[in-house]
Amino acid sequence: MKMHGLGNDFVVFDLRDGAPAPSLAVIRALGDRHRGVGYDQLALIEADSEAAARLTFYNADGSLSSACGNATRCIARHLMDETGETALTLRTTRGLLACEDAGGGMTRVNMGTPLLDWQDIPLAEAMDTDELPIEGGPVATGMGNPHCTFFVDDAEAIPLHQFGPRYEHHPLYPERTNVEVVQVLSDSEIRLRIWERGTGITLASGSCSCAAAVAAARRGLTGRRVTVHVDGGTLEIDWRDDGVWMTGPTAHVFTATLTDAFLGAL
Repeated sequence: MKMHGLGNDFVVFDLRDGAPAPSLAVIRALGDRHRGVGYDQLALIEADSEAAARLTFYNADGSLSSACGNATRCIARHLMDETGETALTLRTTRGLLACEDAGGGMTRVNMGTPLLDWQDIPLAEAMDTDELPIEGGPVATGMGNPHCTFFVDDAEAIPLHQFGPRYEHHPLYPERTNVEVVQVLSDSEIRLRIWERGTGITLASGSCSCAAAVAAARRGLTGRRVTVHVDGGTLEIDWRDDGVWMTGPTAHVFTATLTDAFLGAL
């Protein structure tokens, strides 16, 4: 299946019937937007004894991703439409994530409690994660994957295609990092531009939106409930006591079968 949340797009394999997972060669080939399908992340849906399904995520370069909020919302919507349920749980490497129908075509997921200690993000050494010893003093946050959030006066002015990879591979982040550039618009709104590790510039990202909202609240720049304006649209983020809840739209674009010719050429 092809799905997207605000243009943050995914290829999704439903393996609940016991079908084998695609090979790494297939995963990488599908990520090619000219010769494959193209995606920001690829997700596998598998059966789980305690949840509606277990999800595994890959970046466009074939590396594993521990979290993908918009894909989680898209798959939750797909499964709720399939079963008629209005709430369910999905298992990721973060554990069991609660998902629910938020009404008006919107889907909400609890992305879990943010990780704020250096070793949990993880960073390479002990330090204050509220202001890293990097030019610009970014905030480090873990949402199951690592994040580096910069606050700037004008998000549009940042050359993200150069800025993003420079910090994705910063030595303070041993597992690389997602990079967010944030402009605070008010105490309840932020503008966010995104560089995702292993993928590049994306129109939206659920985990990045959560990390940016958490970083803004930690700095006292906003409250804990904010509207996040990304290139692909708008997400609502609410950092509650039980985790960071994200609400937004989803889209199921098509369901397809890969041809023998495509698979045989790999």
